[in-house]
Amino acid sequence: MNLESPKVTVQKSAEYMFNELSQVKNFEKLMPENIAKFEVIDENCFEFGLKGMPEIKLVKKEAVANSKIVLGAASSKLPFTLTANLNETTADSTDIQLNFDGEFNAMMAMMIKGPISKFIETLAENMHKL
Repeated sequence: MNLESPKVTVQKSAEYMFNELSQVKNFEKLMPENIAKFEVIDENCFEFGLKGMPEIKLVKKEAVANSKIVLGAASSKLPFTLTANLNETTADSTDIQLNFDGEFNAMMAMMIKGPISKFIETLAENMHKL
């Protein structure tokens, strides 16, 4: 299952946004209002929970300077990645799009597609908070 957030433009440089997204603690600022838990485990890992959803632990898997950050599920039970693609349009403007890619059976995919689409949309919309 592959989902994409709408592309958002943030009035910051790609370097600034990359540095902010590289610090997992900053993802708390991007979370939806219905967050029930956010805990930084270490510099590359955090766990969060939304009301009515299971808690998810994310680990920073890959970082390509000023262009991409990949977070992945720490658990192999629900294998997925969340990728932030950064594209600097001017010195003070960056386009950001989030991609969610996961391997789920048809039933699971049907159940989580809506909530995950809304979740990554919210993360993208909150990028200006960094």
